[in-house]
Amino acid sequence: MNAMTNARLGQENRTFHGTGAVSAGNREEGFRPAFRDVETGRVYASCFVTGQPAPFHLLDGLPDEVVVARHASGRVAAVKATIASGFVRQGRFFTRDEAAAAVAH
Repeated sequence: MNAMTNARLGQENRTFHGTGAVSAGNREEGFRPAFRDVETGRVYASCFVTGQPAPFHLLDGLPDEVVVARHASGRVAAVKATIASGFVRQGRFFTRDEAAAAVAH
C-alpha cells in the first residue's frame, strides 16, 4: 500500500464521484470526513491546520505522528500508508464504500 497523498485523495474522489463516498454526497446525512489508521484503529477528524473541522478530506490537519513527508512550505505531502480516508457519523467510522452504501439505502 502506498502513502496517502493529496493525489491519492483526488483519485478516490474521482472514483467515487456522484456517490455517498464523497463529502458532497453524504454531508446532508450527517457524515464528516475523517481518516483511520488501520494499524492502530485511531480515527482522526479531517481538520484545517488550525484545528477547525474541514468539510472535505485534508491531510494538513493530521498529527505529526502520521506524517511521513512535508513540502518545503510545511504542508503535508504524505501520511502513513496505513491511513485510510472515510467518514465519521454518530461516533462510528465508515469507509468510503460503507458511507456510499449507507447513503444509497
